[in-house]
Amino acid sequence: MKISDFPSSSSSDVTSSELLSTASVSETHLPKTTQPIAPTKAPASSPESLICFSHLRWNFVYQRPQHLMSRASQQMNVYFLEEPIWGKDLRVEVRQEGERLKVVVPHVPHGTPHQEVLAYLRRTVDQLIESERIAEYVAWYYTPMALDFSDHLTPTYTVYDCMDELSAFLGAPRELIDMEAKLMARADQVFTGGYSLYEAKRTRHAHAHAFPSSIDFKHFAQARNRATDSAQADPADQASIPHPRIGFSGVIDERFDVQLLRELANRRPEWQFVLLGPIVKIDPATLPKNDNIHYLGMKNYKELPTYFGGWDVAMLPFALNASTRYISPTKTPEYLAAGLPVVSTPIRDVVRTYGEPDFVQIAATVDAFDTAIEKALNKTHPTNWAAIDQFLSEHSWDKTWEGMANCIVKNK
Repeated sequence: MKISDFPSSSSSDVTSSELLSTASVSETHLPKTTQPIAPTKAPASSPESLICFSHLRWNFVYQRPQHLMSRASQQMNVYFLEEPIWGKDLRVEVRQEGERLKVVVPHVPHGTPHQEVLAYLRRTVDQLIESERIAEYVAWYYTPMALDFSDHLTPTYTVYDCMDELSAFLGAPRELIDMEAKLMARADQVFTGGYSLYEAKRTRHAHAHAFPSSIDFKHFAQARNRATDSAQADPADQASIPHPRIGFSGVIDERFDVQLLRELANRRPEWQFVLLGPIVKIDPATLPKNDNIHYLGMKNYKELPTYFGGWDVAMLPFALNASTRYISPTKTPEYLAAGLPVVSTPIRDVVRTYGEPDFVQIAATVDAFDTAIEKALNKTHPTNWAAIDQFLSEHSWDKTWEGMANCIVKNK
C-alpha cells in the first residue's frame, strides 16, 4: 500500500508513549551468517543517527536497504521507517532488529483520508526524533514519496539512494517523478543501484555516484560446500525435486518473463525449474503450472545458500521492458558467489558488468536461453572462477557502505 493510496474515513492521534512501546508482535532479527558483519571503517566525522524512509519492508526480501542499513548501524543509530500498514487500529510498532537498529512501522485504520495519514506520519517522525533525542542525523530516502510528510525536517545530510527507477514500476504513483525532482533538489548525495541508473541521474545532481549491487561473499559461498558435500541435506521442500535443477531467487512480478519460463518448461520437461520468492503485483493464476516448475515461496536470507547449493544452474529470466531498463539484479553476484553458472536475459547492467567478461551467459531469445542452460549443464559454461572470485572480493557490501559513508562526510 503506497502512501498515496489511502481512501477516505477518519483518524485519531498517537502519543509519544505509544511510539516508544514495542508492539506485541513476533520479532524477526538480522539474518545470521557464518561470519558477523565486519565493522566498517568509520569516516572522520558522521552524525550519530540515520533515519531511513523506505518503500520496502524490513522483513521482505533481504536486499540493498537491509545490507546497507545493517552496516550503517555499526557506526550510528539507525531508524528504519516503513510505509504504513493498512489495518484496524492506529498505532506505531517499533522493533529492535539490531543493537543500534530499530524498525518503525506505522499502522493506520482502513478508510483514513490521505491528508490525515500524512499528518499522522509527520507527527510520528517528529515524536520519534523527540523521544529518541535525535540531534544530528542523516535522512536517507529510498522513496521520494516520503517527502510528503518529512519535507519539514532539517537533517545534517540528506541522501537519496535510488536503487530502482520506481516511476517505471507497475502501480507507481503519478506524482512520483515530481517528488523525485524535489528530493534530488534537497539531497546532498544521490547514490544509484547500478550504472544504467547512474547514467540516467548523473546530469541531475552534482554529487551522483554509482554503487551497484554488492555481495556478502562468505554467506553465499557456503553453497559451494553444500554442493560438494552430500551429507548436507537439501531443504525439505526441495529434496524431492529431481535434477537437473535450474533456479531463480527473487521477487516474481512484472519484471519476470513469464512466457520465457513457460516455453522453456514446455521444451524441456526433464529440467526442473525451482523458483524462490514472493509473487507480487501480478496474478498468480497467470504463471505457468507445469509439473517441472516448482514455486517454493519466499525464503529467509540465511537459508538461501542451502537452496543454491542444490541447484545446477541459476537464471535471471527478466523481461525487457520499462521496469527492467535500469535494474542491476543483486542476485547476479549472489549466484556467482554460490559457484553457480548463470544465464541471463540481456539486462544492460548484467551485460556490461558480468556478460562482457564472460562471467554470465547472455541469452536474448528462448532458443538462446535453452542452449545456454544446456551448455552450463554440460560443464562448458565459462569457468574462470579465479577471475570471478577476484571481482566479487572487490564488490562487497562492506566496501560499498564505506564508500557511501565517506561520500557523505566529504560531501563530494
